[in-house]
Amino acid sequence: MRFGAPVFVDSRDPAVLVEAHKKKGFTAAYCPGGITAQDPDARLDEVKQAFAEADIVIAEVGAWCNCLDPNPEARERNITYVIGQLALAEKIGARCCVDYSGSFSPDHPAGPHPDDLSERAFELVVANTQRIIDAVDPQSTYFTLEMMQWAWPDSPDAYLDLIEAVDRDAFAVHFDPVNLVRSPRHYYENGKLIEECVLKLGDFIRSVHGKDCIMSDQYLVHITECPAGTGRLDYATLLRELDRLPQDVPLMLEHLASEDEYDQAAAYVRSVAEEVGVEL
Repeated sequence: MRFGAPVFVDSRDPAVLVEAHKKKGFTAAYCPGGITAQDPDARLDEVKQAFAEADIVIAEVGAWCNCLDPNPEARERNITYVIGQLALAEKIGARCCVDYSGSFSPDHPAGPHPDDLSERAFELVVANTQRIIDAVDPQSTYFTLEMMQWAWPDSPDAYLDLIEAVDRDAFAVHFDPVNLVRSPRHYYENGKLIEECVLKLGDFIRSVHGKDCIMSDQYLVHITECPAGTGRLDYATLLRELDRLPQDVPLMLEHLASEDEYDQAAAYVRSVAEEVGVEL
């Protein structure tokens, strides 16, 4: 399977970007910073070719904006932006374009809001997803939604419901197991949760986020994101389950503050991979 993370290099030169990933031993990459849907096709082809020749997969293009925004004008702008990001993913050869489904919250683009898991929200997510995919008609990449605690899709079964309702071949799955750890049972038995997700969604998974989570001893449940290797996520199960998939899935570290933190997290993931016999 593939493995990657952000690289800390200030350059738009594809050769420099590729070399930075190779130096870290990464076989997968995020869409390079500064690359936009407005770049000339020749520029995007240059980036695509450089990474392909180095056998480094561009795992995902992020969209990260609210297609359920309660402001209709903002919602329309956001949907237009996501369409552009999906088109970018298609042109640059990325495995997928990923967004969250959005929120009705006026304060936070990814929620929470009381209506974000309503039937109305589900129907809008379906309609938005169909519109985004139909506008691009991608032939090689996929549109995916980040799994979230308080928004569609919030479980593997909810994702299956969305796949059926969207009914588009270019709609697939972005898997972030930490985002689904929302109770003590999930926290202590997250290996079972990972197995369930891969069993139900495995054929659709196009990219995976790697991080970790830790639960405090405060009253009421407090589960906090943390770097890989400093929490309780069952990386042995995650790596084994992803490795048995027929597709070459990229696992991408995220949300860390520095190159040193990424190096430490990458070293941990590689150590677990070695223990369980998974080649990254």
